[in-house]
Amino acid sequence: MSKGYWIVRIDVADQEQFKKYAAAAPGALKKYGARFLVRAGIFQNPEGTARTRNTLVEFPTYQAALDCWSSREYQDAIKLRLPASTVDLVIIEGYDGPQPS
Repeated sequence: MSKGYWIVRIDVADQEQFKKYAAAAPGALKKYGARFLVRAGIFQNPEGTARTRNTLVEFPTYQAALDCWSSREYQDAIKLRLPASTVDLVIIEGYDGPQPS
């Protein structure tokens, strides 16, 4: 079974309110086996548009990624995030096929 990922792009308008979300979200992420691969690091945006923060979260399965986002715990955390930020979030299945050689 393929891993699942959240690709998250965020602009934070209210840092103090966003901290409440950041404190509430880890419980759900831990419950579904999430692991941060990228978390608001330095980046360049050579094409397209960008937001000020980018995050890549890995889950053990695509279903776990879906279940975490849909969970009561994460939905409660989202309510804290909504007034503080603008977010683009994609939940995507990992790729296990051939790689460039």
